[in-house]
Amino acid sequence: MSKLREIQDITVCESTAQMLTKARAEGVETPFDRADNMSACPIGAQNACCKHCAMGPCRLSSKAPYEKVGVCGATIDTFQARGFARMVAAGTAAHSDHGREMSELFLSVAKGENPDFVIKDPARLLAFAKDFGVETEGRTEKDIAVDLAEACLSQFGQQHGHLKLMETAPKKRFDKWKDLGVLSRGVDREVVEMMHRTHMGVDQDYKNLVLGASRCSLADGWGGAMISTGLSDIMFGTPKPIRAEIDLGVLKKEYVNIIVHGHEPHMLDMLAELSSDADLVAKAKAQGAAGINLVGMCCSGNEQLIRRGIPHAGNFMQCDPAIVTGAVDAMMVDVQCIQQGLVKMASCYHTKFVTTNYRAKIEGAQHIEFHGEHDARKTGIELMMVGINNYKNRKADRVEIPAHKQTMVGGFSHESINYMLGGTYRGSYTPLNDNIINGRIRGVAGVVGCNNPRVKHDWVHIELVKELLKNDVLVVQTGCSAIALAKAGFMQPEAAAKYCGPGLREVCETVGMPPVLHSGACVDNSRVLVALSEMVRTGGLGDDISDLPVAGAAPEWMSEKAVAIGHYFVSSGVFTVFGVGLPHVPGTKFADYLFGGIEQDLGGKWAVEQDPYKMAQLMIDHINKKREALGIQEKKERKLFDMEARRELKV
Repeated sequence: MSKLREIQDITVCESTAQMLTKARAEGVETPFDRADNMSACPIGAQNACCKHCAMGPCRLSSKAPYEKVGVCGATIDTFQARGFARMVAAGTAAHSDHGREMSELFLSVAKGENPDFVIKDPARLLAFAKDFGVETEGRTEKDIAVDLAEACLSQFGQQHGHLKLMETAPKKRFDKWKDLGVLSRGVDREVVEMMHRTHMGVDQDYKNLVLGASRCSLADGWGGAMISTGLSDIMFGTPKPIRAEIDLGVLKKEYVNIIVHGHEPHMLDMLAELSSDADLVAKAKAQGAAGINLVGMCCSGNEQLIRRGIPHAGNFMQCDPAIVTGAVDAMMVDVQCIQQGLVKMASCYHTKFVTTNYRAKIEGAQHIEFHGEHDARKTGIELMMVGINNYKNRKADRVEIPAHKQTMVGGFSHESINYMLGGTYRGSYTPLNDNIINGRIRGVAGVVGCNNPRVKHDWVHIELVKELLKNDVLVVQTGCSAIALAKAGFMQPEAAAKYCGPGLREVCETVGMPPVLHSGACVDNSRVLVALSEMVRTGGLGDDISDLPVAGAAPEWMSEKAVAIGHYFVSSGVFTVFGVGLPHVPGTKFADYLFGGIEQDLGGKWAVEQDPYKMAQLMIDHINKKREALGIQEKKERKLFDMEARRELKV
């Protein structure tokens, strides 16, 4: 058994550290402990193995990668490319199945067959319908909604042509995809084809596999994920700046505490409606509680934090610490990023752990199936009662809730940023572009992704963003990375004065916004694609996404979804840095293409760096390179023109 890390080496989050100390004192194992006791496979970590047929499994040496080949003759480049492409396919499938779920739910709402959900944002409905070419003039909301729902669903099974939302990208980007043959035809087709191509004896050209993975990943970013975000906005409301509280301190000792963890917004939306229901509150009080405290976690929590301001308990690696508080009466989960070990953790306390999606049962968990299309309210009441009835089983001597919680402002969608920069009638990205051109803002960075128990929890996220802000780089965030910065106080307008360079500080203080913008769940990375496209359309910063002074990073990634996201950003023209590592053997043709040659084809490329300061410098260097190419590398001060200077202007 390896030596467990000291708590201060595991996390920089105070509340998480407090609960890990409690867990160790109570003899309860956490994922951090399991990570310390299980070494990562060094061969798998480099994609130097292949188990795609029964002639293997085969493994090749990373020290002499071209000395041997697999039994079938496959090279190290084929090994790596196949492994990489399958990760992209799995990640695309996960995000896009989420998009399909939202499409089916929206169709039931559009047809008037689902009384439990409504269209909350008619303006977003009209705008999204136009993106799909759905006629809106002179038509009823119902007819528009039905046509939009069917158009969205068709994108999954479409066999030919290209995904409709790819047309919203800059023309030069669209043409580049077309010329390279990577326009996504249909979401399901791209995932299935990628699985076919990575089968033994099919595609064995590393570059062709990587470009095939691009077409698959683009079906996520410009397909399934973008559809999910658009329809969620229509049904649950388009996010706008809203205050919320975050971290384990949002749990309340005298209340029934119910946590919802996962990735789909509709169950938490329904439970949010029910949490203030007079009958359910009365039942909670009859059990001795003061009321019901509904709390989000991970990306389900992000979805409703940015819309309703629902309290958020923490990110992916805080699920176990939340249960360790002894105050969680029920944890409801749906799909994605749900660790099987949570069932055992819940059994060590009084917490009821409930799975709710037919795709994601876990051995030992209670299962109550939630279907958004029918009986959502009825099932929601049943779920709420699990927590309410369990309140009496709390062990008071084991309850310890960290005091730490933070106030934040989230909800920065493309629409809200547009409004924030110009109001209802003059909404525009022009102020953003102008301040990038004049140098007050050096560029924009998307810092997104998961937590990983093999690295110090939250630390890389926070230190990376600190470096970016002091170098006048505006940061946009989603997912668990966003929660790390929110807990640390970066999502308050006051943070600009504390962390930003002089140019970014001036802009943030003028607009009244935080320097780190929370845009939603990991599926909402599609909002970043929309924003980048709008920056190109606004003008002055080139004619393609790859021309923009922007960069992306996933400091603590851990899931295949993250690889799909990273690759659709690279394939959209964005320099993208991953922490932790990305499976590859340095010096191979595959690695050289992924971290270099692919930029010639798609305008973006990958990088890997674990040190947050070096990661920040890679991103800043790239942003500076793009500024230089645009001719805006020198900061331009505002100039007041007198009459003589005006006469010299050429009009």
